Amino acid sequence: METTAGSYINLWRNSAFRKLWVAQFVSSMGDWLIIGILVPTVTELSGGSSMAVAGLLVAKILPALLLSSLVGAIIDRFPRREIMLVADGVRLLLVLLLLVVNTLWSIYLVVFLMETFSLFFWPARNALIPNIVADADVKKANSFMYTTQQVGMVLGLATSGAIMRGFESLVRATTTVVTQLQFTPLIDLMNRLSPILLGSRAGYFVDSLTFILSGLMILLIHKGTERFTPHTDKPLDAREIGRDAIDSFRFLREHAELRGILISVFIGIVGGGAIVPVGLNYIATLTGTIPFADQFPALAAFAGSQQIFILTWMGVGMASGAILVPRVEKRLPVKLLFPASIATFAIGMVIFALNPWYFLACLLAAGGGFCISMLTVTGNNYVVQHVSDEIRGRVFTTLESVIRISLLISMIITSPVSDFIATVLRVFLADFGITKFLWWDLTGARLTLLLSACVVGVAAWYAFRKVYLADSSWEQNAHTAHMGESDV
Repeated sequence: METTAGSYINLWRNSAFRKLWVAQFVSSMGDWLIIGILVPTVTELSGGSSMAVAGLLVAKILPALLLSSLVGAIIDRFPRREIMLVADGVRLLLVLLLLVVNTLWSIYLVVFLMETFSLFFWPARNALIPNIVADADVKKANSFMYTTQQVGMVLGLATSGAIMRGFESLVRATTTVVTQLQFTPLIDLMNRLSPILLGSRAGYFVDSLTFILSGLMILLIHKGTERFTPHTDKPLDAREIGRDAIDSFRFLREHAELRGILISVFIGIVGGGAIVPVGLNYIATLTGTIPFADQFPALAAFAGSQQIFILTWMGVGMASGAILVPRVEKRLPVKLLFPASIATFAIGMVIFALNPWYFLACLLAAGGGFCISMLTVTGNNYVVQHVSDEIRGRVFTTLESVIRISLLISMIITSPVSDFIATVLRVFLADFGITKFLWWDLTGARLTLLLSACVVGVAAWYAFRKVYLADSSWEQNAHTAHMGESDV
């Protein structure tokens, strides 16, 4: 069923969807706000080690590698609303635990556990959406939810410093007012709370508020709103969960197009993930700086750096995708949009690697965000259209796991590759007098980004063959069979 022109209005009128949207947005910010807050702490504890900071991302992504099958099986056995509530509650307690731990390994453990429960939260949300919105609005709901999740991630990372500074300013202003009132009990209270409400501890406190707000929104979703029936009445046991996990892998093995989507996403992110460790450093070599920074100093202060500002542009592209992708889907099939988004991202990476100007890089980041939005939204819509509710949670968990695992592999591989290219391949080429291609310097970062773009191009080719052509051939066979029956 096609979505109606007013489906965005319908979604916003849906109280359950509106509360779920608020919950997932602030929960997404909380997921990544804590990373932005912990980076300076880990840097200080490790004496400035970049490997220690990378350990944060490893701890955040590793649960998907180890626990995805178990999580997916559990999600399909219990009401998704309750799963999200438990996930928010546990993450709240884990954030508060950071107030008393001060070693690298304890921080890694807390981040690992937080991501484990995030692994429950997001697939449960994806699987819940078709249960609380009208069938005609599912596509736009998926698009809107995914994009705001990504925007929340970008905002959580990009504004972590600004949020902490703003909160500290509020605490200091409150302390000043209390002191001027000369009310001794309040002054004593503020003196006791100041060590908790200032510095990195303030960040932990602010982050805990995101999970409290998310949990309250989910709690306010009426329990009867979720149209959910567990796919089995058998009691939960390890053997049953193992069989559920095997069922999900069997489903993927038998569903060629869905398997093609997962493999394409894996290859694409392994290549496209180079934008994070390599691309953000490459930006510093470009000509120009944050647009209008001289005219608007507040903009530069909020952006923080060129890297953070360009992530904001990517968030703008993702938000645009939330609005436009469902409309594009009315005119072009999902099976075409999916490989097209990967191919467009590959072309954008090539232009980004060859581009010398910062402002153009911002526009390319917005375009890349749009492609990411289109890629994931079309993939999610495909799952909703082709996967039954009883296994949907497991399939969404697998998709989330593929995204995280491929991003982890990309971050592990691309930095050493970039260093190798910068130190070995460039010297090798220089021995033959090759230091430029036309007017472009062959830097390690540029060559790495170009090679990564080729990997993304392979993902686009694979998606075109396994998703678009495979589906097209199926439709052609069905059409031929129908014509044969008509002739008879």
